Amino acid sequence: MTGFKNFLLRGNLIELAVAFIMGGAFATVVTATVALIMDIVGKVGGQPDFSNYSPGGVSVGAWLTALIAFLILSAVVYFVIVMPYTRAKERFFPDPTEEPGTPEDIALLTEIRDLLRTQGGAVPPKQL
Repeated sequence: MTGFKNFLLRGNLIELAVAFIMGGAFATVVTATVALIMDIVGKVGGQPDFSNYSPGGVSVGAWLTALIAFLILSAVVYFVIVMPYTRAKERFFPDPTEEPGTPEDIALLTEIRDLLRTQGGAVPPKQL
């Protein structure tokens, strides 16, 4: 019973459940947004559903509708979710593994040292 309790109370399980519920709820918003944009495409092009479109007897309409819906869905997810999330993550939770850049004066001194080494100057090699 202890193993089961530890499994249920583990943080990853709760986070996964919350993500699943939020994903399902957000799917309705994304689907409605795609339907809205498809309606706008329909106003411009005449109809939002190309399922009956078959030039030369080849039924490409369903594929065309699915392709347009996929592109709209991808754009909505990228611009509404991925970009703001990435910006917020970089702003509020910077990557601790990234080292700050070398200060200009240190970089200049390193460059001078390396130049003196290549010219046979009196700078001894770096001791470990």
